[in-house]
Amino acid sequence: MSTTATEKAATTAGPRRAEPEQAVLAPGAGFVPALAAVYRAQLSRARVSRIPLLFVATFQSLGIMVLMRGVVDGGDEARAVVSGASVLVVAFVGLNLLAQYFGRLRAGGGLDHYATLPAPPASVVLGTAGAYASFTVPGVVFTAVAGSVLFQLPLAGLWILAAVIPLAGAALAGLGAALGLLAPRPELATLCGQLGMSAALLLGVLPPERLPLPVQWLRDLLPSTYGVEALAATFTPSPAWGAILVDLGVCAAVGFVSLAVATRAYRWAAAR
Repeated sequence: MSTTATEKAATTAGPRRAEPEQAVLAPGAGFVPALAAVYRAQLSRARVSRIPLLFVATFQSLGIMVLMRGVVDGGDEARAVVSGASVLVVAFVGLNLLAQYFGRLRAGGGLDHYATLPAPPASVVLGTAGAYASFTVPGVVFTAVAGSVLFQLPLAGLWILAAVIPLAGAALAGLGAALGLLAPRPELATLCGQLGMSAALLLGVLPPERLPLPVQWLRDLLPSTYGVEALAATFTPSPAWGAILVDLGVCAAVGFVSLAVATRAYRWAAAR
C-alpha cells in the first residue's frame, strides 16, 4: 500500500483516542506534620467532650485523699497516698478512657476513616495518646498541690511532674491504646480499661508496706507504679535522684514498648 493510501485510510478512520492518564496520588504526609495534626484534632475534641470526665477523675482522687487523711498521719504513707492519687488521674484518662475510645473506634469502623488518610499509623496512635496524656495535666497538678497541702508535704519538688506526667502518661496511654485496639469487642476494651484503672487505684494509692508480698510483685508490674515512686521520692527531705531517674526510665521504656505495640495493633486492626 502506498503512502498516500495509508494517509487516506488514517484520515477516514478519524482521530485516535488518547490513552487515559493515570491519576497521580498526593504524597503521604510526613510523620511530624501528621502527628501534630492528629494531636491538635484530638486535643480540641477532648476539650469539648472530656472536660466533665476530667472533673470526675480529679474529684475522685481528691475524695480518696480526704478519706485516707483520716487514717494516715504523715511520713511514707502520706507520700504514697498523694503521689498515687495524682498519677491516678493519668490512669483514669490515659488508660481507661483511651482504651474505651479505641475500642469504640474499632467497633464502629472509625479506623477505616483513619486508614484512608495519608498519615502514618504511628502518628495516629502517638497523636491520640499524646492528646489524652496532655489532657490530664490540670487535674494532676491540682491533685498534687491539694494533696501536699492536705498532708502538709513540701511543694518544692512538684516540678518533677513535668517529667512524671509525659512519661507515665505515655506508658499508660500506650497501654490503653493497645488494649482498645486488641480487644475483639468494645465491651472487653472498656472492661480492660476499668480493671487497669482499678489496679492503679488500689496498688498505687495504698502504701506498699501494707500490701502482701505477692500483691507487691503485682504492683511492680504496673507502669503507673514507677511514676508514683518517682513523685513520692521528691517529697522526702533528701530525694534519691538516682532512684528517681531509674523510675522515670522504666516509665519511658514501658511507654516506648506499649506505644510500639499499639501502633502494630492499629495496623492490624485497620487492615482487617
